[in-house]
Amino acid sequence: MRSLTRRVLLDTRYTLVGFPTAVIGFALMIAGFSAGVGTVVVWIGLPILAGVLMLARSFADGERGWLSDVLKRPPVRPRYKPAPAGAGRFRRLINPLTSGQSWLDLLHGIVNFPMAIIAFVLTVVFWAIPIAGLTYPLYGLVTSQIPGNTELPELLGLGGGYGVNVIFYGAIGIAGLILLPFMTRAAALVRSGLGRALLTGVAELQERIDDLAEGRAAAVSAEAAALRKLERDIHDGPQQRLVSLAMELSRAQRQMQKDPDAARATIGDAISATRETLDELRALSRGIAPPILSDRGLAPALAAVAGRCTVPVDLDVQTVERFQPAVENAIYFVCAETLTNVAKHSRAQSCSVQLVRTGDTLMLIIGDDGIGGAHVAKGHGLAGLADRLRAVDGELVVQSPDGGPTLIVAEVPCG
Repeated sequence: MRSLTRRVLLDTRYTLVGFPTAVIGFALMIAGFSAGVGTVVVWIGLPILAGVLMLARSFADGERGWLSDVLKRPPVRPRYKPAPAGAGRFRRLINPLTSGQSWLDLLHGIVNFPMAIIAFVLTVVFWAIPIAGLTYPLYGLVTSQIPGNTELPELLGLGGGYGVNVIFYGAIGIAGLILLPFMTRAAALVRSGLGRALLTGVAELQERIDDLAEGRAAAVSAEAAALRKLERDIHDGPQQRLVSLAMELSRAQRQMQKDPDAARATIGDAISATRETLDELRALSRGIAPPILSDRGLAPALAAVAGRCTVPVDLDVQTVERFQPAVENAIYFVCAETLTNVAKHSRAQSCSVQLVRTGDTLMLIIGDDGIGGAHVAKGHGLAGLADRLRAVDGELVVQSPDGGPTLIVAEVPCG
């Protein structure tokens, strides 16, 4: 009830208090725009138009503040095109003329006027109905005594008298009170819809473009980091083992004629080294893209990852459907890397992995009872996972206080 009352009061404030502001803004912008257009041929009109656009910007900033309350959204302010570096005084003066958003601000200041009138009238009428109806017992004592006064119930054939009037107007007042939240909301949305389209629509689109660009950059960064890590692991592991293997086989070849027993021992060592190298290459290949993921999906792939972890893992996969390859790869790598970190750094005794779909969101939840201290700061392993998730519009949330426990949640859109 309290939230509903607050909503009605916020919407009413927006339509009533904003109405005179819309009237003043409309008058100033129409007058200034007319003067600027009329004198543009003698150049003085350009600074006037620039001033009108700056005035429209100030009114637009005020409207954006109102929109934040009405639409229950964080305030969004578009980026206005700055003047070029090294521009002269006159060029900086007329710079608002080159910004498309400035003209949208002006358009809003003009078109908002009729919308503000509609919203104002709707709000006043639907506040007046319950107030007039429910307070009739007070003022009706006077109006019912006026000679020749005919009340509405009598005109409708419902009878006359003070008691009938109280019931009739009371019923209208209660009906108006029930409709008040809906009509004030509708009045506020009539006006705020225009404001959102003209004043924040471009900004929201720009934010979306920036998010996509950031996601692409994050994907490139994550892939580059993964390639550097793979290159380093191959150089430090299998490559060195293969060099050592080649040297062992060369030594065995030289020993074959002189000391066959030593040659056999050297070959045995080389075979052992070959097995170790193959095991290491298999481990590296699992970090690239396991065939089980593409062939059978997330559930078997996560089961394989959990089975290799040195910490006992309680796996709970609540969805077995297939998703887009990018989504499956992102979830798999987050799980694989996180379980690797758990085994290496957490000192945990147990770990849990849960995969669940909620609506259009796929959630991977990993928890352990270790010492905590994990975070996504740059330079740490989880930062690369966050970048990988951003590439698919996902998000990584880490709760890992010092002393533990740790909870890591990866959310990826999958609709």
